[in-house]
Amino acid sequence: MSGGTALMLMMKAGVLRPSRLVNLRRLGLDQIKLGSHGELQIGAMVTLRALEKSPLLKGWRVIAHTLRTLSNVRVRNVATVGGHLAHGDPHMDLPPLLSALGATVTIAGPKGERHSPVEGIYAGYLETTLARDELITQLRLPPLGDRRAAYLKCTTRSADDWPALGVAVVLDGQRTSIVVSAATDKPTRLASVEAAEALHIESDLHGSAAYKKQLLRVYLTRAIHEARHASR
Repeated sequence: MSGGTALMLMMKAGVLRPSRLVNLRRLGLDQIKLGSHGELQIGAMVTLRALEKSPLLKGWRVIAHTLRTLSNVRVRNVATVGGHLAHGDPHMDLPPLLSALGATVTIAGPKGERHSPVEGIYAGYLETTLARDELITQLRLPPLGDRRAAYLKCTTRSADDWPALGVAVVLDGQRTSIVVSAATDKPTRLASVEAAEALHIESDLHGSAAYKKQLLRVYLTRAIHEARHASR
């Protein structure tokens, strides 16, 4: 158990019935620091609020901006980076953005450590590639440099609600990185803007597939425009 914000809801709903809970608070994974190559190293037990308020995040303003409407401040005070990534819900806000930014995670288990791109964690709806005896211990975020980034989401109710669609765009010269979430069963990278038309869209409580397809057409254009005009 990290923050427990998703875990406790699943337990209350009877979706998950663990025989034992292990608190991860004392593992020393709650530090944020800059690496020797300018990358941001974020411990898995860092809360979303601590990350949002960290002065080290000033080089990645797009993440701070995204965190401000990620659920509400009460949840962000408790929810952790590792739990947010490991939950596997495609409606989470950070996975598509971190994937587009080229972030990686360190994963520890009995056989040692391994590293994975953030997008490599996800296998499907609430499914991850983490083994039962593995934990995410750290998130590593490469320097933004001259790249420009934006994340937009469409919610059907309040701004901090679960999104019907999330679109992350990172511009690096002539190269455009696009990752879509919430409308798909996992964060999904698009090979090009045109590929959005062929993307399989999922219907859910937040909107039909046809509705989300139209949202994608509109929000992809908006996200690219916002990324072009984003400050570094």
